[in-house]
Amino acid sequence: MGLIANANAALFLFSFLLSLDTGAAQYPVQSQNLVTDNVAVVEGEVAVISCRVKNNDDSVIQLLNPNRQTIYFRDVRPLKDARFQLVNFSDNELRVSLSNVTLSDEGRYVCQLYTDPPQEAYADITVLIPPGNPIIESREGQVIEGNETEMTCTAMGSKPAATIRWMKGDKELQGKSKVEETYDAMFTVTSQLTFTVTKEDDGVPVVCIVDHPAVKDVQAQTYLVVHYKPEVKIIVEFPDGLPREGQNMELSCQAKGKPHPQQISWVKVDDDLPSHALITGPDLYIENLNKTYNGTYRCFAANSVGESYDDYILYVYDAPTTTPIPTTATTTTPTTTTISLPEATADTTPSTEPAAHDSRAGEGAPRAVDHAVIGGVVAVVVFAMLCLLIILGRYFARHKGTYFTHEAKGADDAADADTAIINAEGGHNNSDEKKEYYI
Repeated sequence: MGLIANANAALFLFSFLLSLDTGAAQYPVQSQNLVTDNVAVVEGEVAVISCRVKNNDDSVIQLLNPNRQTIYFRDVRPLKDARFQLVNFSDNELRVSLSNVTLSDEGRYVCQLYTDPPQEAYADITVLIPPGNPIIESREGQVIEGNETEMTCTAMGSKPAATIRWMKGDKELQGKSKVEETYDAMFTVTSQLTFTVTKEDDGVPVVCIVDHPAVKDVQAQTYLVVHYKPEVKIIVEFPDGLPREGQNMELSCQAKGKPHPQQISWVKVDDDLPSHALITGPDLYIENLNKTYNGTYRCFAANSVGESYDDYILYVYDAPTTTPIPTTATTTTPTTTTISLPEATADTTPSTEPAAHDSRAGEGAPRAVDHAVIGGVVAVVVFAMLCLLIILGRYFARHKGTYFTHEAKGADDAADADTAIINAEGGHNNSDEKKEYYI
């Protein structure tokens, strides 16, 4: 008896729901009293649909699928799809979850409040399908410096279409994208990037980044391989200072390139290398320097990309010498006077030679200073000082000072002072002048 009653109740409910569906299709009214939200869900995950009533007057709430089939009538699920499960039911809300969402579940779902006329609100479910792993390809594996390279990045099978960005190191580059829609409403995006490479790009990562609402941080990367001709630099191993006659010299040719330089050679511009110069790998060794070796020495380095060189200008200076000490000079006048110059010490005349450095192309080579000239200048200065002293001595000798003693002749034999004065007639004419000379 109970089984029959339950069967009748179920049949009545099914008939009632069908009538509601028919009525809802005929007289739908969109109401602000019934609200819901759109849902975006990734394929395979769970979507939750919520039908909410602001002011309920005990009317029935139900949820319909895009085909307007009843999923839930109050808390009862007439639809046999077990992926739909009741999350919450009350007078003001009907909340239902849909698990393992597929692309076929996409569409507009209807929240319906059974009044007269029925009130409806719509929830759109959008199914997101992430793209597969991006594929990055390069037109060539190795690029020569200064040439253009082309790369493509492809993101397949996504919904909606993905967007692609490019990064070279920490710099963003602009690519050109193309979107294609496949037969199953999926999208394939291909981005093409073209740029000119430099030797600094060798080993730099190029990254293709795919942006899509279903996934984050999806990317693929490749590393640039750039070939470039050698960079050449000449290093002086010794001597440390200026190259001088009699010294030995070693020059080292440092070359860097990709691929690594296999050929390194030395030449002397506009002349032959010294006969006893020794070349060992990248090094040039010259013994017993002399001025005939002056000139420009050039190092060449080559690889499969090209050839480069660097120059070193050699100027051999005189061997170090000691400046002679000036001798002292002596002269005499009526009063003998000796003039002695301070004993000469080490030569303090500023040198005109440059500080030790590598002479390079474009710099003028300095001339050596003749030490005989310095000695001649010192001798002239000493001679001029002696001449000045002699002239001064003669001048002071001619301008001598004099004085008279006023002692009268015969004053010693006078009996008294008056007699001495009388005997001294003629005043100064008969007196002797006594003179003193001062220098």
